This record gives sequence, C-alpha cells and structure tokens, in this order.
Amino acid sequence: MASALSTGAVAFREARTGVLQQSQDSVIRQFRTSVDAAAVGTPPAPSQTHLQKAVNQVLQANQSQGWRVLATYGSLRAYAPSADFGKLSPELRRSVDTKRAAVFQRVNEDGRPYLVVGMPVTYSSGEGTESRLSGMVMYLVVPQNTEQAYVEAMVSAIEHATLVALFLAVVLALLAASGVLRPVRALRGATRRMAEGHLDVRLAVNGSDELADLSRSFNHTAAALEESVSELRRLEAQARRFVADVSHELRTPLAAMSAVTDVLDEKALRLDEETGQALQLISEGTSRLSLLVNDLMEISRFDAGAAELSLDEVDLADFVQHTLAARGWQGQVETDLPGPGALRTRVDPRRLDVVMANLVGNALRHGAPPVRLTMGVREERADVAWAVIEVTDSGPGIAEEAVPHIFERFYKASTTRTRSESSGLGLAITAENVHLHGGRIDAANLPGGGAAFTVELPLHRDIAPADHDSTPGAR
Repeated sequence: MASALSTGAVAFREARTGVLQQSQDSVIRQFRTSVDAAAVGTPPAPSQTHLQKAVNQVLQANQSQGWRVLATYGSLRAYAPSADFGKLSPELRRSVDTKRAAVFQRVNEDGRPYLVVGMPVTYSSGEGTESRLSGMVMYLVVPQNTEQAYVEAMVSAIEHATLVALFLAVVLALLAASGVLRPVRALRGATRRMAEGHLDVRLAVNGSDELADLSRSFNHTAAALEESVSELRRLEAQARRFVADVSHELRTPLAAMSAVTDVLDEKALRLDEETGQALQLISEGTSRLSLLVNDLMEISRFDAGAAELSLDEVDLADFVQHTLAARGWQGQVETDLPGPGALRTRVDPRRLDVVMANLVGNALRHGAPPVRLTMGVREERADVAWAVIEVTDSGPGIAEEAVPHIFERFYKASTTRTRSESSGLGLAITAENVHLHGGRIDAANLPGGGAAFTVELPLHRDIAPADHDSTPGAR
C-alpha cells in the first residue's frame, strides 16, 4: 500500500512537471520568435504607435492562443486585446528590469492558472559584442486551461490506477496474512480444545515452512500427551477399582470380626489382665479398620461419580442441634444459632450429618475448649444467599504449611495425629459432601489462636417459610 501511494504521488509530480514544462517552453519559444520578428521593424526609441504596432504583430502571429500582450518603453504602454494585466507581479517586473533573458511566472486567479512571461528586447551593435537592453519590454499573459485539463486528467487517471493498485495490495496483503494467520488460528483453536480435555485434537499440516513445522510439533506433543494421560487415567481407574474391591471384600470379614469382638468385650471383665488388654487392642483395631473401610468405600463412590444426594427440606439450626445431641456433644459445644424456621433449605440429611460430625469431632479431639458452632446468612445478591456454618476451637490451630493440604486424602496436620484414631479421610469426605451440595468449605486460623472451619451452603429461595413444629425431632 505504501508503494502504491508513493508511486502514484511520484508519477503525478513528474507528469505534472513534464506537462507544464513542455507547455511553458513552447509558449516562451513562440513568444520569443514573435518578439524578435516585431523588434526588427521597431526603432530603438519607439513611439506609442510603434509599441502598438509591435503588440498587434505579436498577436496576429498567435491569434488562436488566447494571448494578451503588453509592451512598455519608459512611461509608454501599449496592449491588446485588453488592459487586464493585474497578474504582473512586482517581483516579475523587477526581474525583467535586471535580466537580459525571458522571465516567467505561473499564477492562479479565481482557480484558473496563467503563465506570465516578461521578455526584454535587446539589440546587438555588431558581431562579437554583447547585446544591450533597448528599454522596451514585452509581457505575455496566456491562460493554461488546456494544461490544467491535462493535469486534471492525469490526476484522475493516477487516482484510478492508485486505487486499483491499493486494492491489489490489500488483496495480496490479506492473502499473505491469511496464509500466516490461518494456521495460527487453527493452533489457537486446537490448544483451547486441548485445554477443555479433547486430547485427540490434531492440526492439518500443509507445506514445509516454519508454521508447518510448528503444526507437526504440536501434533507430536498432543499425541504424546494423549498417550500419557490415557495411561494415567488407566492407572487411576485401576487404583480406584482396587480400593473399591478391597474395601468391599473386607466388609464381610470385618463384620464378623466386629461381632466376635463385641461378644468378647462382654466377657473381658472375667478374663485375666493380659488377656483383657489384648482383647481391648483387638477390639480397637477392628473398630479403626472398620471405620477406614467405610471411609474408603465412601471415597470410592465419590471417585466413581456414584455419590448422589437424597434431598429433604430441613431447618438447619434444628438439624445441627440434633446432630450434637445424638453424639452427646451438647454440653461440650457452645452454639449461636438462629431461631426455628429462620434457615430452611434442601440438603441430604445423612451427608450433612457427616459434615457436622466430622467438623465438630475434629474440633473436640484436636482443639481445645471452648468449641463454638455459629450459623448465619450471607447475602450475595438479591436472589442468591448462603447459609454460613462456622466451627471454631481455642486450640493451637493448624500449622500454616498444612492449611493448603488440610482437605487432602490421608493428610494429617501433625505427627501426633498420625497416631490418632483418624484415618485421614474425614475432612476429605467432608469437603466432597459439601461440594456435592454445591457449597464451599474453608479452613483458617483465628487471630487469637485456634482453628476455624467454615461451610457455606446455598439457600434455595423457592422454599417459603411455614409453620414448623418446635418439638424435638421435627425437621
């Protein structure tokens, strides 16, 4: 585009200069010939009559040119066909008075171009001697309408040619750019599809340039990534299936072992001390193993996508009170709950019971009293609200390096907890249950010491408050 514009500009300038130069040279040559012919019959000190005769002779020789001629000698002036010589500038007059050659100037008046020529008449006294000025000056004013028409025609032609060249330049630029942008856009689309999980995406490779090499490299990378991810998924599926199968197979013998230990526990008081202690260890181990198997079964259901919600409309405050009462924790936990019926929503009671039991149980086991449970509402928008349940304790809190991993499976925040009854899956199952409800869970340390676990559950606004039974167990 720059080349087309610059070429058009240079072509116009050169063509305009050539047309005007040719016209100017032709007019000056004709004017000089006519003045030379008229000067032959003009005396060195011409009168008014001689000046007018010279003017008429010049005009007669160039009748079809539209010339206007003026002759001056001292204070004498002769002109034809009119006295309109206002285009003679003072600069031109001074230049004619000081030079022996023709002087010209192009002027514009009312948008029309004119060529003004001033030519002093000189005489030579003999061969080899320098010519001298006679004092007589001939002026010519000639319109350049024809030349202006030529220039305008050239401008129009160059504009059309430039527009065509610009159009071709744009087309070529678009073709060249599309040749580069098309594979780049295809690469961008392929990377987006790969980020979305479509690892089988591949690019069409055309040509042998750098972009084709890039496409081939992308295809090789995508193929290697797909193979690696497929292998990882296969191994992960095998691991999940192994855990689920082992957990399932362990449930039956564990049930039998639990039944046996329950029977033996009843007779423990009648056994000797060593046998009683051994029986107690077996009973505790069986209980821990049974709890671990149950947790593994629950985790395997989450991994397999088989975990489902059995929703029921509950009063959250009343539900939490029943959870604490069922485990005998009412006297150990301070509560700050809304009134009956203030917070109602649809949840899975069994899964929410697991969430509250795990959080309060962790606070009682690993924190320090007082343990507090508070509940409130957080308005996000007019149509979106969250029930916020917070469990806090006054213990040492969570190690800062453990906070990001607290909900990971089998993660235990301290060495003392590795010897506890916890399997390391409780908080992971808690987080999975919260997420299954569309909620959020967070763990942090309180400024004054202690840990805080916050659960946010969405409140469904379509549930209208109703008359609720205030008796225990109504939910």
